Amino acid sequence: MNSIAAPILASEPVSAPEFLRPRRSVSVVMVVFMTGEALEKSLACVLADPLVDELVVVDNGSTPAEAARLRALDGRDDRVRLLAGHGNVGFAKGANLGAAKAKGDLLVFLNPDAFLQDGCVAALAREIGDRPAPCIVGGRVLNSDGTEQRGARRGEITPMSAVLSMSGLAKGRSLSRYEVHWEGDALPDHAVATPTISGACFCMRREDFDRVGGFDEGYFLHVEDVDLCWRVRQAGGEVLFHPRAEVVHIGGTSQTSPLKVEFHKGVGLARYFRKRAVGVGQQAAAWALSPLVVIAAVVRPVLWRLTGRAG
Repeated sequence: MNSIAAPILASEPVSAPEFLRPRRSVSVVMVVFMTGEALEKSLACVLADPLVDELVVVDNGSTPAEAARLRALDGRDDRVRLLAGHGNVGFAKGANLGAAKAKGDLLVFLNPDAFLQDGCVAALAREIGDRPAPCIVGGRVLNSDGTEQRGARRGEITPMSAVLSMSGLAKGRSLSRYEVHWEGDALPDHAVATPTISGACFCMRREDFDRVGGFDEGYFLHVEDVDLCWRVRQAGGEVLFHPRAEVVHIGGTSQTSPLKVEFHKGVGLARYFRKRAVGVGQQAAAWALSPLVVIAAVVRPVLWRLTGRAG
């Protein structure tokens, strides 16, 4: 008896198994500025990862010795692309420069004082796969002792949540919904939706990064990652925290003045609140709060030092 195979309907697309699909190329983008001794190890970890096809280093400013080492690395490894000579244009603009020069389908943004752990890039690339666009997948950021660092998974950052979280009032049960930092929560066993992830290590598809316009270059240092996550969500996309994509972040290695860093953080946060304010009333409040946000950012580290508290 002859049999006739059922036709494949257009409404039922058939996709190839994952192992038969071509791998999307990966470019790591790293913005460097007076990083210090952590830089060499960070670069080595990136180049040791078999999934990294390209490393784009954007040198916003290095010591003469560091700059010489970067030029030497660029000369001996075909995967390395060095962008230098443009001066300190800030992190956001530097990251955008690196992304524009990168050739990879997937962009992994990594801090120069962060060390990729085994399987981190693979986990990020696998998770972002066929996720709805636009999408960000952030890694789990660890301290050198293996504990989870603040900032890798955060809630919605608003003036109210920032004030209550920074003051410690959000730790109370009645106001816990305003707590910004989630590192104390139970670790999920898979990637989960999270309002805000850390810019220390995250992955985006190139087309998604371009679709949302990349980093907002109005931020010089800090808060540009918060802004990017917000804009991805505003565009109907996903922001995910991946518990298995781990990176060790040293932090505090830059030779830049800590006071200057905190100042830029405050300026960035104030700008973010103004940017997302809706209506005349919110705009007026955001502008009125801006000086207080900057002052609080600069004063907090001083108070931590005096009281012996950790940031």
